[in-house]
Amino acid sequence: MNWANQFSTPTFSGFVSKRVRNSPIPVSTRLISTTKVVASLGDRDCNCPTFLNAVGRRQLLALGTTFTPLLLLFSSKTPISFAAESKKGFLPVTDKTDGYSFLYPFGWQEVAIEGQDKVFKDVIEPLESVSVNLIPTGKEDIRDLGSPQEVAETLIKKVLVPPSQKAKLIEASQHEADGKVYYTFEFVAQAPNFTRHALTSVSIGNGKFYTLTTGANERRWAKMKDRLHTVVDSFEIFKV
Repeated sequence: MNWANQFSTPTFSGFVSKRVRNSPIPVSTRLISTTKVVASLGDRDCNCPTFLNAVGRRQLLALGTTFTPLLLLFSSKTPISFAAESKKGFLPVTDKTDGYSFLYPFGWQEVAIEGQDKVFKDVIEPLESVSVNLIPTGKEDIRDLGSPQEVAETLIKKVLVPPSQKAKLIEASQHEADGKVYYTFEFVAQAPNFTRHALTSVSIGNGKFYTLTTGANERRWAKMKDRLHTVVDSFEIFKV
């Protein structure tokens, strides 16, 4: 069976209840406890497909980035270094414990979403946000999971976009920085009352699968796209 089709198996489908699947709330607002995420990490001897061994089914549900006000709580969970502003209109974040850094637009506020390692969002425009998710993996290179398009299409279809929304991959690419390979892709997700335009960057390092996703309402894409590209292009992971 193709690894992408494994997201439709009873194990995966059973975890997402009928109530959750039919919920108008995006995937990212469906809480998954830290205990469940850790407990559900794939068994290395389960003979699962490559992608699921590296990432795992249940924890993938936590990769989305759209939030509701009821879930916004200020966080002090992870040691984070907030350096001086290094690019006009942006602030940098460096996580020295988990080994990643990125820029986010000045004015966005940090919030806590269970299942996400770090989140910043605009409190006025709730679809404008950036989040980082990381999951333990035995893989050493993102290319072990497939091509940029294969990984992007699977994450979009099975993880980043709820079943009730129509999704479209616009483009997927690969680049290398400091010897580390990243996949970056752009997609849109259409809900009944809004369309979100998003950018995602994924990579592997430090025994973790990293995902950064940022986006905005389609009606504000023209205004926000340069800033969002700055965010996703700034994402780097480093050895810790």
